[in-house]
Amino acid sequence: MGLLLIKLALQNLLFFGLHFEGRNNFPKQLSRKEEAECLKKVAEGDSEARDKLIVHNLRLVAYIVNKKYPDCKDPDDLVSIGTIGLIRAAETFDCSQNNRFSTYASRCIDNQIKMHFRKMKHKQTELYISEPIESDAEGNALTIEDIISSDINVEQLAELKIDSEKLYRFIAEELDEREREIICKRYGVADENGRICRPMTQREIAKQLGISRSYISRIEKKALEKLRGRFERGR
Repeated sequence: MGLLLIKLALQNLLFFGLHFEGRNNFPKQLSRKEEAECLKKVAEGDSEARDKLIVHNLRLVAYIVNKKYPDCKDPDDLVSIGTIGLIRAAETFDCSQNNRFSTYASRCIDNQIKMHFRKMKHKQTELYISEPIESDAEGNALTIEDIISSDINVEQLAELKIDSEKLYRFIAEELDEREREIICKRYGVADENGRICRPMTQREIAKQLGISRSYISRIEKKALEKLRGRFERGR
């Protein structure tokens, strides 16, 4: 389903461009009769009807973005994100509930945008110990728990959302310069100069620093053990 949503979003990228020129250039909204006929076909698995329903409701996405997020610096990005919510609405709408599609779609669009903001906030201020960070040789997702020795109990830590201010303080107080550098690069944590980069793999860090991946892994593991101990001790 996720790949399908992305594919559909890309297929409709042309219509995102209409937002740049003004909402009046979006295709007109379907009449109630046209919408009912379209929804019936969608329920029967008609992909063309689904795409038609999406295209003729794109102005709804722009309306929600303009009304609820007027101060957003990147409204075009929100239109793209909201369109994913619209696609999801077209995929999951239940005609038997006697609700207007626009009402249901509005909720899906707004929820998709809100979810985007939550993810952005988490990326900037929080580090999830249980979040997958890369894959092992067999393609299985690896988390921080997997990197730390299996004899360490991290069941409670796995669900902990680490406050960024406390995290930065602990990193500064507990880790040496090399450990801080690797942890900041590894998890996209802001460095001492406030710079935030995307999380890097161990291979990328090793190549950048000119040292082996196994050495990076050992330093990372040691640093995480230090931080885990500090969080267990509290303040």
